[in-house]
Amino acid sequence: MNRLKLLSFRNIATLALISTFMSLPVAAQQTVKIEGLIKGRSGENMIVQTKDNPNLVVELTDGTDVGQVQGVLKARNKKMSMAALIPGLAIKVEGYYQDTRLVARQVRFKGDDLKQAEAIQAGMHENQVQTQQNQAELEKQKAALQAQQEALQQQEAKVAANKAAIDAAVARFGQLDDYYIMDEVTVYFGNGKTNIEPQYNSQLQALADKAKTVNGYMIEVKGYASATGSAAVNQKLSEDRANNVTTFLLQQGKVPLTRMLAPGAMGESEQVGNEKTTEGQAENRRVVVRVLQNKAIAGS
Repeated sequence: MNRLKLLSFRNIATLALISTFMSLPVAAQQTVKIEGLIKGRSGENMIVQTKDNPNLVVELTDGTDVGQVQGVLKARNKKMSMAALIPGLAIKVEGYYQDTRLVARQVRFKGDDLKQAEAIQAGMHENQVQTQQNQAELEKQKAALQAQQEALQQQEAKVAANKAAIDAAVARFGQLDDYYIMDEVTVYFGNGKTNIEPQYNSQLQALADKAKTVNGYMIEVKGYASATGSAAVNQKLSEDRANNVTTFLLQQGKVPLTRMLAPGAMGESEQVGNEKTTEGQAENRRVVVRVLQNKAIAGS
C-alpha cells in the first residue's frame, strides 16, 4: 500500500514537471547571444544593429544584468545602470527571443566603447543645439526681411502717391500758359526747414502790394526740395514750405483767397542746382512765388 502511494506521488511530481516544462515557450529555453550597436533607445526597448538584423528590438527588464567588462582579460564586470545604454554604444547581449523581440538577461560593454558613445552623444547634442540656434537666427532674419519688404512696399506706395501729386501739380500749372508773369520772388530754406526766414518778409510783402495793382492778377506758389534724403520727406517739405508762404501772403500780405492758386508741392522735381554740391542743394530748397495776369485780360 505504501509502495503504491510512493509510486503515485512520483508520477504526479513527474507529470507536474513535464507540464511546467511544456508550458514554457520553446524560444525561452534557447539562450541567444548577439553583438551589435545601439541605434536608438525608447524606455525599455533598444534598437540594435547586428550583422544579421539592422533593426533588432532588444527588450530590457527589471532583471536585466547590465555591466561594464573590466580587466585585461575582461573577466570582471562593473555593475552599471541601464542609463548607460545609449545610442552609439557597442554591446553584447545574452537573452532569449519572445516573438520578434530579444529579451535581454545580460548586457555587457567596454569602457572605451561607452566613452566613445558618450562623445558621439555630446557631439550630436552640440550639433542639435547649434542647429536650433541657426534655425532661430534664420527665423529672425526671415522676420526682419519680411518687415523690410513691407516697409519697402509702404515706401513705394508713398513714392507713387507723391509722384501722382507732383504730376497733378505739373498738369495744373502747365495750364497757365495763358498768363503773363508780372513779378516773381524766390524764397530759400535751410536743410529740413520750412519756416520763412525774416529776410524774405519784405520781399513777399512787396510782391503782394504790387500784385494788387495788376488787373485780374493771380498768385502762384510752388514749393521745392533738394533731392537729399527720402523722397517722401522731401515731398512733405516742399508742401509745408509752399503752405507757409501762402499763409504769409494771405495773412500778412492781405491777398484775397480768391486771388491765390492752390499751392503746389513739387518735391524733388525741377532741380535748378547741382545736387552734388552744397550750393546746388541750397538753390533747390526753395519756393517760387509769381504774380500772373491772364493774357486775355491784359489785352483788353
